[in-house]
Amino acid sequence: MGQSSVRLGVDIGGTFTDVVLEKNGEAFSTKVLTTYAAPENAIIDGMHQVCAKAGVDPSQIDQIIHGTTLATNALIERRGAKTALITTTGFRDVIEMRTESRFEQYDLNLNLPEPLLPRHMRFTVGGRVDANGAVLVEMDRAEVEAVVDRIALAGFESVAVGLIHSYLNPAHEELVREVLAEKMPNVAVSISSEVSPQMREYERFNTVVANAYIKPLMASYLGRLEDRLQGEGVRCRIFLMHSGGGIISIQNAADFPVRLVESGPAGGAVFAAHIAARYGLDKVLSFDMGGTTAKICLIKNQTPKTSRVFEVARTYRFKKGSGMPISIPVIDMVEIGAGGGSLAHVDAMRQIRVGPESAGSEPGPACYGRGGAHPAVTDADLVLGKLDADNFAGGSIALHVDASKSVLSKDLGETLGMDAVEAAFGVAEVVDENMANAARVHAVENGEDLSEYTMIAFGGAAPLHAGRLCEKLGVERCLVPPGAGVGSAIGFLRAPFSFEANRSVYMKVSNFDGERIKNLLAELQAEATGFVRTCDAESEILSEFKAYMRYSGQGWEIPINLTHAQAMAPDAETFEARFIEEYTKLFGRPVIGMDIEITVWSVNATTPLEQVARVTEAQGGAVVKPTGRRDVFDAASASFRMAEIVPRKGMVAGARVVGPVVVVEDETTIIVPASRDAVRQPDGCIDMTLKGAS
Repeated sequence: MGQSSVRLGVDIGGTFTDVVLEKNGEAFSTKVLTTYAAPENAIIDGMHQVCAKAGVDPSQIDQIIHGTTLATNALIERRGAKTALITTTGFRDVIEMRTESRFEQYDLNLNLPEPLLPRHMRFTVGGRVDANGAVLVEMDRAEVEAVVDRIALAGFESVAVGLIHSYLNPAHEELVREVLAEKMPNVAVSISSEVSPQMREYERFNTVVANAYIKPLMASYLGRLEDRLQGEGVRCRIFLMHSGGGIISIQNAADFPVRLVESGPAGGAVFAAHIAARYGLDKVLSFDMGGTTAKICLIKNQTPKTSRVFEVARTYRFKKGSGMPISIPVIDMVEIGAGGGSLAHVDAMRQIRVGPESAGSEPGPACYGRGGAHPAVTDADLVLGKLDADNFAGGSIALHVDASKSVLSKDLGETLGMDAVEAAFGVAEVVDENMANAARVHAVENGEDLSEYTMIAFGGAAPLHAGRLCEKLGVERCLVPPGAGVGSAIGFLRAPFSFEANRSVYMKVSNFDGERIKNLLAELQAEATGFVRTCDAESEILSEFKAYMRYSGQGWEIPINLTHAQAMAPDAETFEARFIEEYTKLFGRPVIGMDIEITVWSVNATTPLEQVARVTEAQGGAVVKPTGRRDVFDAASASFRMAEIVPRKGMVAGARVVGPVVVVEDETTIIVPASRDAVRQPDGCIDMTLKGAS
C-alpha cells in the first residue's frame, strides 16, 4: 500500500462528503455537502477541489478508498429493492417473531420494529437439514421452481435465501440459487451460507435479507461511480472500507454490501487507533461527531474492539435490542443521534430533546439559510459563540445568526419561557449529556473506567464539544488530530486490506476434535486470504484466529483470540485455559465444573498495518498571541467568557494556549474551555489537558 504516491480517501456522511488526497505524505482535504440523489456528484466535486489544491490531475490518482453511509441509510429509511425471502417451511415468520428480548421491560405498548420484508414477500420451500448438517428431508427441485415462478411473476428485483442450518450444509441454498439463475438471470441473489454462515437463524436471516435489500442499490451506485470517475480520467482501482475496519474490493462490496454498514465510522476508529499508536496510548476513547450522528468507541492497545453482531435502525432512541441485528464483523461502537444537524424540540414533559432526527445537508440547520425551519445543534453552537458566522467551512458557507436565534426562540424559548441564548445552552447541554451518558454506559458494559482514558476527538462537530465532554466524563486529556474534520476519510488511507471469514460449527470441549478444528480453521484462512488477494497481490497476509466460547446453557459467547500455533495444533486444555482466563477478566471469576462449548470460528486475514513512528511530545512553551477575541459561552460556569481566537495554522510545535480559547481552522473549530489548556504537538495534534494535571 505504501508504494502509491497519490491516494484519495472519500467518506460520504449524512451531511458532508469528506475528501482527502495524500501526495507523498502530504494531505489536502475538503468538505462538500452530500448530494443525496446522486452521491457520486459530491465525490467528483470534492476530488477536483483537492486535486487543484495538490496540483495533480485526477488521472494521476493511484488508488481510491471509499466509505459510505448509503447502505445504513437505505436500511434506516427503508429505501431498498423489492426483495423476496425464500426460507424453510415453518420458518417464514422468524424475522418478524424476533427473539424473546423485551428491550423496554415495562412498556406495555412496546413498538417492535417492522421486519424489512412483510409476510407476503416471504416464501417457503420444503427440504430440511438437521443441526449437524445432515439432510433429513431432500429438497424437491420442482417445488423450488414453482416458488421461483411466483417470485418472477411478482417482479421482485432481489432474492434472499435463508434456510435452516445452511451454515453447516449449504447444498439446499445452492440448489435454490441454481434455479433462480436459470429462471431469473437478472435478479440479484444473496444466500445466507455465504453472507453470514453463523448459527442463530433470526440474525442470519435478517442479515441475508438486509444484504439482498440493498444489493441492487449499492451495485447501481458503485457502477455509476466507476463510470463517472472513468469519465474524469481516473483509471485506478476503487476499494471500499468495510465495517470491520479493513478494505475490500469494489466487487466484494457489490456482492456483500451489508458489510459496508458502518463503514464510515469504522474508518474513524482506524484513524483514532493510528493516533493512539503514534502516542503510545493503550486506553483511548474515540469520539467522532459529524452532522448526523456521534460515534463512541473504546480502543485498547491501539486496536479497536470488534464484534460479530451489530444493530442498525434502532427504533427506540438508539436502545439496544430495538433495531435489526446484522451478523457481520464490525468495530464495536455506540452510535447516537447527536450530530451538528440533530434537531431539538420540547417533549410532552416540557423537556428539551435533541435528535435522532437530523437536518442533514438538505435543508441543513436553520443557520445555513437553506430553508431549515427547526433548531439544530449547529444553531445552538453558533448562538453560544463557538462558531464564526463569517468563517464557517473556510468561509464557503455563510451562517445566519438571526435565523438560529429565531428558530431557538420559536421552537423552544416560547414554550419554556427562555431567550435564544438560554435555549441554545439547553440544547448544547442536552446533546453533550446524551453523548457523555452513552460513553459511560459503553464503558461500564466493557468493565472500563473512563478516567484512565485519553479522548481522541474528530469529525466536523466533535472538537466543538470534546472539551465539555471531557469535563462531564472526568477525562483529563484530549487529542484533536490534524485533519480532524475529515478523520474518517484519513482513516480509510490508514486501513489494511482485510476480510473476516466466520463459520458456526458447534463443539463441546469435552468432545474436542482437534483434527476437525485444524481443517476448519485452515479452510477459513484460505477463504479470507483469497478475498484479500483480490485487492493486494504482493503484500504479506497475516491471519488472526478467534473462537467464540461459552459455558453450556449460556445464551451468548465471548471471543477468545488464538495464536497461530494454538489454531494450527489445537488441544482441549489450551482452549479451556484461554476461555477461563478471558471469562474471569470479564466477570471476575470462572464457573467451576461446567462444560464449555465453542459455537463460532473466525479467521481475519489482513495485510500488516503500516509502522507508526512515535511522536516526541512537546511539553508546551510560549503562549500564542491571539488574532482576535470573542464571547464564548462556558457551560461549566453557565456564562459568557471572553475567549481568545488563535488560528491553528499559526501554532508551531510546542505553542501553548490557555483556555478559554477558540482554535480555528477551515474544517472544524476547537473549543478549549476555561478548565483546560492546550499545546500543539510536533505532529500537529492539539493536546488539550486539564489545568494543573500532570
